[in-house]
Amino acid sequence: MPILPIRHYPDAILRKKTTSIQIITAQIQEIIQNMIETMYRSPNTIGLAAPQVGHALRLIVLDVTSKEKRHGLLVLLNPVLIKGEGKKVVREGCLSLPDYTGNVSRFEHITVQAQNREGKTLEIETDGIEGVCIQHEIDHINGMMFLDRVESLKTDIFRRKRYQSL
Repeated sequence: MPILPIRHYPDAILRKKTTSIQIITAQIQEIIQNMIETMYRSPNTIGLAAPQVGHALRLIVLDVTSKEKRHGLLVLLNPVLIKGEGKKVVREGCLSLPDYTGNVSRFEHITVQAQNREGKTLEIETDGIEGVCIQHEIDHINGMMFLDRVESLKTDIFRRKRYQSL
């Protein structure tokens, strides 16, 4: 499977409204598989949204098991955050903004509804890194970057080592 190039901010697709997936075609399955491969082969990466690899689709993949034991690989089509409780500030980074991290306010516990890659409706309740990752990736399919969620660009954004680009 090919490793997909990561789109970097300010690429316009990162701000584009994405399209819901109505029918899971062979092409959608191929995009999913390529996204999974890209995520696993990208350094320090636990999630990826379709716009980050050039597809304006409501599709995210994530696997936080390198950081904490959770659900394992999740493929979420048309995910919607249906409930969020509590607030916490976390340091986030992003493949599409590789030079920076930022302090972002997120829900502590979330409930998300989505379809899996076979089209079955799922409802996932989670927290921790997995909850933060899902919220971050849902932001991507809604045309948002973590920069949009920092309180102060002056005090909440930090330079970091650059990841190797694919």
